[in-house]
Amino acid sequence: MAGRASSATTTPPTYSPSPNQKKRPPLFKDGDLDWVRPDGRGFHQCRPAFFRTGAVNAAAGSAYAEFGNTKVIVSVFGPRESKKAMMYSDMGRLNCSVSYTTYATAVRGQVSDQKESSSMLHKALEGAIRLETFPKTTVDVFALVLESGGSDFPVVLSCASLALADAGIMLYDLVAAVSVSCLGPNLVIDPISEEESYQDGSLMITCMPSRYEVTQLTVTGEWSSARINEAMQLCLDACSKLGKVMRSCLKEAASASEET
Repeated sequence: MAGRASSATTTPPTYSPSPNQKKRPPLFKDGDLDWVRPDGRGFHQCRPAFFRTGAVNAAAGSAYAEFGNTKVIVSVFGPRESKKAMMYSDMGRLNCSVSYTTYATAVRGQVSDQKESSSMLHKALEGAIRLETFPKTTVDVFALVLESGGSDFPVVLSCASLALADAGIMLYDLVAAVSVSCLGPNLVIDPISEEESYQDGSLMITCMPSRYEVTQLTVTGEWSSARINEAMQLCLDACSKLGKVMRSCLKEAASASEET
């Protein structure tokens, strides 16, 4: 499982497909040199990223993100006083929740593990937040996937980072996330749902672009050293560019508030 170190003495359970299980046909043929992605992008071309802050008036901070057909909204509440039953702490606490609308996917209920996504969001954001700036209090982050179009978690993470900044939470840096799918001999960045369903493996990086610091690395499937290095570099480069788009969104929001 990505992001979790297993004990040297513990062997994770494995399984094998049934011999009579039908194999899904490949998305493209190995000899098809003219194959293009379903949405027409180049293999190393990300979807246009749209961000907007202040999407939820009742929240301390919020953001809306749209990457192709993937649409996400994140609300941040707090800092609020932590429950009395909790032990005293000089550091603030972060709560994260990721959920999907019932109509987020074409097939109702066909969504990723929301509990695992919530845990991953917490781990990816916690290292970027200056928790010592709000001791004895808690910040709640609620992410809702309105429409699932592929690469959902990277969009959720980037949107959540922007919402935290909109709420005035002190950050070391914004956190951007990008994923890459391995489709046969090709690496495709920012995959859509159709591409993810055919992928042989995936790699996702969440990082603080200005600090060039990775907060989370998730890998599935089998990768060679050369291929994983190439995928990581693609993600880091894309995260750097995505970070600039996110900072531009914050600057535009600040300029608009000064004018009003």
